[in-house]
Amino acid sequence: MLYRAFVGLVDRLPLPSLRVQRLTAFAVILTQAGIAVTGSIVRVTASGLGCPTWPRCFPGSFTPIGVSEVAVVHQAVEFGNRMLTFVVSLFAGLIVLAVIRARRRHEVLVYAWLMPGGTVLQAVIGGITVRTGLLWWTVAVHLLVSMLMVWLATVLYAKVSEPDDGIEAVRAPAPLRWLTALSAAALAAVLVAGTLVTAAGPHAGDKSIDRPVARLEVEIVTLVHLHSQLLVGYLALLIGLAFGLFAVGITPAVRARLFTLLALVCSQALIGVVQYFTDVPAVLVVFHVAGAGACTAATAALWASLRTREKVTAPLPAAAARAV
Repeated sequence: MLYRAFVGLVDRLPLPSLRVQRLTAFAVILTQAGIAVTGSIVRVTASGLGCPTWPRCFPGSFTPIGVSEVAVVHQAVEFGNRMLTFVVSLFAGLIVLAVIRARRRHEVLVYAWLMPGGTVLQAVIGGITVRTGLLWWTVAVHLLVSMLMVWLATVLYAKVSEPDDGIEAVRAPAPLRWLTALSAAALAAVLVAGTLVTAAGPHAGDKSIDRPVARLEVEIVTLVHLHSQLLVGYLALLIGLAFGLFAVGITPAVRARLFTLLALVCSQALIGVVQYFTDVPAVLVVFHVAGAGACTAATAALWASLRTREKVTAPLPAAAARAV
């Protein structure tokens, strides 16, 4: 009953064009990835406890206050990151309104509603992270959920771009789609290992002597090797996928996504190598997190492009004929 009333109110809004829906969905991707990047800035500047409480910044105040125990710059960085949550929430809400008003299909609605739902979940995880004093595994979960949100937002963009009355267009046979899913699982393993490296690394998120941040007590070199070997496995799967896709024939759109993904993964590997041999400078951590978001989005875009909906009835590539 309440949902029907909500839909009735939304129906009074102007009808958004497909272009507006796509731009809004793209903004959702940027904001979901962007807040992960700003979160890394909070970490490398040791501003993780710039606002030592949650949901308030300080006891009795939602905004920073002048206290000698916490540097002003740390307060500003952490509070600024919290304020970006409202930007993320804004676009998450706008995409929901857009797809409801445009009467998009159920699949699109589900993905759209995941955006505000995931944003609320991330806010709660962020609060737990602060209240536990930046406990390493809560920080890791916070980043991993951000990457999951980037994945879902990218798939949402792909679904929004498809016609609701279109027919299914399979761009690759089932084994290659499964190989794409396997590469996504390998990416997830790479991300998990990356959070472990960070948890044992030099950037704890806070440098206060009276409240030391709990770290992962594992030899960091071991974790770095684990992270790098998983990345090699991920890249190997992508190379095998590339040969498979070219063998069956792919569209220019799929080819562009594939090459973009391979370029991003190689760039990430290069950044990681430079980080290792330069003692993990703060600026490269930020670029590495941004790259993780880009690789996640690119993998999701490739996955979504292999099975789409099309309005035209033009003959599909040979891959579609052999798909099961």
